[in-house]
Amino acid sequence: MFLIDKPFVSDFLIETIKDNNYKIIATKVAKELVKDDSLAWIPEEEALALLKNDPEISLYSNSENALAWIDQYYGESELSSQLHVLKNKVKFRELIKELFPDFYFKQISIEEIQRLSDDEIRFPFVIKPAVGFFSIGVHIVENEKDWIKAKSELQADKLKSIFPENVLNTSNFIIEEFIRGEEYAIDYYYDNNGDAVLLNVLHHLFSSGTDTSDRVYSTSKAIIEKYKIDLEYFLSKIGKELHLKNFPAHAEVRIDENGKIIPIEVNPLRFGGFCTTADLMGVTLGFNEYKCFCENKKPDWDTIFKGKENKIFSVIILDNNSGIIPSDILRFNYSDLAKDFEKPILIRELDINKYPVFGLAFIESTASNKKELNDILTSDLRKYIVSKQGKF
Repeated sequence: MFLIDKPFVSDFLIETIKDNNYKIIATKVAKELVKDDSLAWIPEEEALALLKNDPEISLYSNSENALAWIDQYYGESELSSQLHVLKNKVKFRELIKELFPDFYFKQISIEEIQRLSDDEIRFPFVIKPAVGFFSIGVHIVENEKDWIKAKSELQADKLKSIFPENVLNTSNFIIEEFIRGEEYAIDYYYDNNGDAVLLNVLHHLFSSGTDTSDRVYSTSKAIIEKYKIDLEYFLSKIGKELHLKNFPAHAEVRIDENGKIIPIEVNPLRFGGFCTTADLMGVTLGFNEYKCFCENKKPDWDTIFKGKENKIFSVIILDNNSGIIPSDILRFNYSDLAKDFEKPILIRELDINKYPVFGLAFIESTASNKKELNDILTSDLRKYIVSKQGKF
């Protein structure tokens, strides 16, 4: 069963729901977003009855905005309690404290940030909204200079967004120790036994040690096979703390040079936001993560990557780091962007005045071709932007 909400749902996900006749809840927002009466729409009352009669029924949402619907209509349920723990980074850290007893974290209000003295914190650290999304308000602080800069940005008037408070709430933050290592994003689900089943593992690339952007995520057969067993075991342990079953999720972790896995967060009821990571596997490799979850199946990676064993598949999130405000932008040259990649599979155009990104690019590369990913990772995108005053 699918619970669709703003801000964005992809054609690929809608086609998946339609082709497989999956149930989709007929909320007002979903009907506004998806203009197709031929889908297997079910009334909200019927959906709630299904959830109450079978708490382990499969439920997937494209957006954390939809968590408010669960809160409103199914707020007394175990599912609602699980979502509250996973969505709040402080509650999540408290949940797994026994697994990581030495991990330092501290909750703080936005008002307290400006008054916090140096002897109350430990460098290096990460500060981010306790309830957050899209790396908004996230800062890596190595020293006092970084802290001064972060404090100048962490002010209420600079942290406004299109997301509702249950998705991004900047009134409270978490300070936690900085985790060394490489960062990975994982699409997966807990099956009907509560065991984690991996659907994708993506290397989150950064341009520097203090970069917190979401520009490039890359996957390959080699990446998945290297970490599959350890990640499934690790994520299963976390899931058992909350009794998660038939539950899709998107986790972010860091893995250090000794192979130790430290969780950053687990995002509930969805895979990568804005239909990114799951659609990547679908449009580039023909592997449908949504279908795999709904049918409680395990991926056959040899079949999925057959003939593509040495390829890298990336989703590029075209966030506006140009310094140009959307109202001054005439257009974005997606055709020029496509020319800068070896094999662009799909360029998904989005309105920068409506969304926080210009769009998404789904890319196939040879393993040896790292330049195109490094170039887009460090680009301010100005070469693709035409302003109302002319091209930059």
